[in-house]
Amino acid sequence: MVLLENDSFLTELTRLFQKCRTSGSVVITLKKYDGRTKPVPRKGHSESFEPADNKCLIRASDGKRKISTVVSTKEVIKFQMAYSNLLRAHMDGLKKKDKKSKSKKTKATQ
Repeated sequence: MVLLENDSFLTELTRLFQKCRTSGSVVITLKKYDGRTKPVPRKGHSESFEPADNKCLIRASDGKRKISTVVSTKEVIKFQMAYSNLLRAHMDGLKKKDKKSKSKKTKATQ
């Protein structure tokens, strides 16, 4: 997995969306990130680790390539605006769900 800066993450995410436009999907996950790289032991050490500020880890994958970034609280507003614009621009490839009318269902049951 490649850890990128915020701006380069958004450009790579744009490339992932363009690559998967006709077929495939992009999976995006978000989670709270406290800055640790090692897991917390279950028993024994009861160290209380408090991060200096809250961070968010964002990962994106198309099944073959994985990218990620860490967004701090200072950069959240800027990143969220750019991220939402990117999602709006690339959400036009979704398939529309067909709505079945009630009249067709009632005619079929009779």
